[in-house]
Amino acid sequence: MTTALIDVHAHFVTERYVAAARAAGHDRPDGMPGWPEWSPEAHLALMDESGIATSMLSVSSPGVHFGDDTAARELAREVNEFAIEVVRAHPGRFGHLASLPLPDIDGSLTEIAYALDVLGSDGVAIETNAHGRYLGDDHYVPVWAELDRRGAAVFVHPTSPPHAEAISVGLPRPMLEFLFDTARSATDLLFAGVFERYPGIRWIFTHGGGVLPLLADRIHLFRTAFAGNQQERTTSEQLRGLWFDMAGTPFPHQIPALEAAFGLDRLVYGSDYCWTPQAAVAAQIAGIDAADRPGEPTWRTLTTRHTRKLFPALNRDSE
Repeated sequence: MTTALIDVHAHFVTERYVAAARAAGHDRPDGMPGWPEWSPEAHLALMDESGIATSMLSVSSPGVHFGDDTAARELAREVNEFAIEVVRAHPGRFGHLASLPLPDIDGSLTEIAYALDVLGSDGVAIETNAHGRYLGDDHYVPVWAELDRRGAAVFVHPTSPPHAEAISVGLPRPMLEFLFDTARSATDLLFAGVFERYPGIRWIFTHGGGVLPLLADRIHLFRTAFAGNQQERTTSEQLRGLWFDMAGTPFPHQIPALEAAFGLDRLVYGSDYCWTPQAAVAAQIAGIDAADRPGEPTWRTLTTRHTRKLFPALNRDSE
């Protein structure tokens, strides 16, 4: 019997959210051609066709903060409440990672409490930077302290870096810039000592860590030879403590690179639907199934086992 996947990297949009983003100038978000369509029915159909048992819903880039704290707080609350209604309408099929109005600290702390204590969200979703302020900045310390206290899952989704239009040479930023911004954000957290100071946070990074597996040794060199960093654990030890999803193009190169750098103990599945079209999700899953190794757990079995460890509530839902 084929093991059902659990998708930790699944997105949704609403008409109100898209309208707010467009009003803020995001007609072609992150250089993409336009906005995807989404509905619970279409998402469930994809899941049934692809053997996905449960999908964790989150809002993707460009997030919910478009420059005004009050508007961002209202939009975060709206999309979070919408997603929870979808979760409740389809028991066991969806989970939810709540949007936060970063870089607004007070608004984010309020939304953390509401999402986790009232709505029952499974964790929170943030972006690799908030208007150019990366996650190692001391500005975020109150948020990390609260999430650490709660032992929360924090899904870190890439977004466009500062001056993206100048450096992306007209290409969609998810193709290259997202992968570099994932590495940039994780490195910023590492150098700032956030991973060591807040060990209770369950960090999830996307797309196999982007270019992070290829740069881990170089990052460690600069930490030790030039930065004089005296953190207790090595770069590799800290990065091995992160969770990584398989969204994008996991085979033939991305996941083997991740395995060589950090191992597979915290690998989970991600589709990136609805920003990744249905046909591309189907092709990705076919590639994952074709890459199974003889005598080893299938990628489905391995990632589903890990995801149930990452989100223990899924085990209660399946009982």
